[in-house]
Amino acid sequence: MIFEGKTILVTGGTGSMGKTFVRRVLGGELGTPRKVIVLSRDEAKQHEMRLDYLHRRVSTDDVIYNNFVNVLEFRIGDVRAYEDMCSAVRGADIVVNAAALKQVPTCEYFPMQAIQTNCVGAFNIVRAIEENGYPVDSVIGISTDKACKPVNVMGMTKSLQERIFVSANILNRRTRFVCVRYGNVLASRGSVIPVFHDQIRSGGPVTLTHPQMTRFLLSLEQAVDTVFTALREARAGETYVPRAPAATVENLARALIGSRDIALKVIGIRPGEKMHEIMVSEEEIHHTVRRGDYYAIRPMLPELRDGAWDEPGGLTKEFSSDDTVLDLAGTIALLRQHRLMIEDVDLAEAGELLR
Repeated sequence: MIFEGKTILVTGGTGSMGKTFVRRVLGGELGTPRKVIVLSRDEAKQHEMRLDYLHRRVSTDDVIYNNFVNVLEFRIGDVRAYEDMCSAVRGADIVVNAAALKQVPTCEYFPMQAIQTNCVGAFNIVRAIEENGYPVDSVIGISTDKACKPVNVMGMTKSLQERIFVSANILNRRTRFVCVRYGNVLASRGSVIPVFHDQIRSGGPVTLTHPQMTRFLLSLEQAVDTVFTALREARAGETYVPRAPAATVENLARALIGSRDIALKVIGIRPGEKMHEIMVSEEEIHHTVRRGDYYAIRPMLPELRDGAWDEPGGLTKEFSSDDTVLDLAGTIALLRQHRLMIEDVDLAEAGELLR
């Protein structure tokens, strides 16, 4: 029970994955935490989240004014600010770094902003722990398939975040730094499915970058499962990757459109996009092992090698979204499994997904 009696800090905790992670942690499936701290810059999203979790249990005044005595605590702060991270990390047993600039166009136009959040933010966590001797047990960085052989700024900065956390294990042996790397999260804020839902409700057309472009797909719950598994199992410096299916953007669109008379419009590949995403590169397969439904990318740095490997590799080529492509029927089944067909999502639920 890895969360039993622990204090967990979630940076960027008001995002799609952060909210799902917090809900699961508070549900107690891996133990009852002493405290869950959500740190982010957006007071409006924090207030909505606070009301959502607490209003049904306590009075309005207790929701607003007893922040620091509640199990779920909210802090306004920024991973870019070293002093904010010192304050937030102090007393934490587990840190989940979900704070990020993750929109590809935003990062292309403002690369220094992406560096500040995705790279300097990660380093501030490492620095706060190292320079102050905080007894943090584990830090986990949330990465993306775009960090593997990156072609855009978002992926480049996430790749550097991975390296910052991996290398942190060398100078701070008391804290275990690990990462997870996964692909498109179904229905998360800014992802393609809510966009397709809106286009379908508006009568179309549904816009495709390229019909045969493929993307890895997993649900928010599976994203959190990956984080939980890495926190339970990963050794220092490892990056956990789920063995996720993929689909073409055309099949995603056709699955959501169904029998509706809605046109598809191909608009072309946008700057910074790949035809197929990669989760484990051909360079990484030589130090990657398979663990159940996941691949664990072992650290390259020799100081972090822990002797001979007695685990199956499982990969003979890079792990690409072009390797595990679902057909249309499989895509429909996946969306139905996670209640993401348009008939399963009413307007209120769609609004919640986009928040």
